[in-house]
Amino acid sequence: MQQENEPTEEQQRPSRESAARPGRDGFFRQLGPGLITGAADDDPSGISTYSVTGAAFGYGQLWTALFSFPMMAAVQMMCARLGMVTGFGLAGVIRRRYPPYVLWSCCLLLIVANIVNIGADLKGMGEAMEMMTGIDTSIWVIVLAIVIAVLMIWTSYRILVRIFKWLTLVLLAYVVTAFLSQPDWTAILKSTFVPHVELTSAYLATFIGILGTTISPYLFFWQAAQEVEEEVAQGRTTAAERRGATDKELKGMRRDVMVGMAFSNLIMYFIILTTGATLHAHGMSQIETARDAALALKPLAGNLAYLLFTVGLIGTGMLGVPVLAGSAAYAIAEAKAWRGSLDARPNAAPQFYIVFAVAMIAGVGLNYLHVSAIHMLFIAAVLNGLLAPPLVAVVTLLTSSREVMGDRVSPPLLRWLGWITTAVMGIAGLAMIVMAIVQ
Repeated sequence: MQQENEPTEEQQRPSRESAARPGRDGFFRQLGPGLITGAADDDPSGISTYSVTGAAFGYGQLWTALFSFPMMAAVQMMCARLGMVTGFGLAGVIRRRYPPYVLWSCCLLLIVANIVNIGADLKGMGEAMEMMTGIDTSIWVIVLAIVIAVLMIWTSYRILVRIFKWLTLVLLAYVVTAFLSQPDWTAILKSTFVPHVELTSAYLATFIGILGTTISPYLFFWQAAQEVEEEVAQGRTTAAERRGATDKELKGMRRDVMVGMAFSNLIMYFIILTTGATLHAHGMSQIETARDAALALKPLAGNLAYLLFTVGLIGTGMLGVPVLAGSAAYAIAEAKAWRGSLDARPNAAPQFYIVFAVAMIAGVGLNYLHVSAIHMLFIAAVLNGLLAPPLVAVVTLLTSSREVMGDRVSPPLLRWLGWITTAVMGIAGLAMIVMAIVQ
């Protein structure tokens, strides 16, 4: 029985919110891994997917923003809960609970998918920089990769978090662009709340692309790892100190994740809306990349819309590429029980940064194999489609286990949403494979 003067768990573990300064911007300061993860979900490859969707089907798939939100929020919340309660990242927990073949199957698919995504994102950023400067894309790919690598390797975790959080505001450019395009709000409301489904391979491909882009395995690893980083930043350097979570911490995590996922889907919604109101409305349904969308916006919605769309593309890449390379580094470091942290200097965690560097170099290399961005995105979508369903099932099982989570197991709603997501992503992944074989 607890003594009267014995500190409770709430008193023993300082809340993450305690580091935030009071004031009007306190709410923004209290947001962290969830907001950054949600914003990173709208990387250049995601923007390409949403642009292609809007151009091809207009407002027809706006409803997917509402449809995917509870699933992606539930999965990210379970990953965050897993990291907070166990004190380990996702790969670290899998290593302790499952056979090596399960762990390394997940890690291998993740690494390959992430490298392909890094290549596609760097290419998208490079094309955007070429549009603004006239300097060749291939040069910008190398320059941007070096800038991101230097930022990640020689900057502390706390500085990175501040930079990433402010970068999320770049995404608001897509909301402004949507209003500049003068859309049909009546048609938009109908398409948002009344699902429109076409039983065609093109419609199914974009629908699967949206699911694969919004519910991406690399975000699972990143979310859990960043929760652990937050714990370490609070001074909890050992697994024993990190284990467990207070009610206040869990409440803060839920708010952070919900805001992050809502923000992510809001941006997705407005990108589809913008391209639907401009490109699709003017018969430009056959685009392949976000670059095509940005160029097409210039005569249709004006220079400001074009500029906002292009700047947003670069900003999202500065968020997305570090998360892709970072999640790969976290996964391998945790799988091998290496020391791995963005707050550690390279000489203190060399293997972690080697994996990070290899992922970046491989992503850059893809751009010199003359593989089209759309093909790279399709390959990444197929790999994500293969990895997502079993990984969501693993996350759901882990967060439902009292041996892993103690009395902090996921509530029934999260578990049900986890299994629904597994089923939906499984069917979508199977459909994608069948389409690839048939076509």
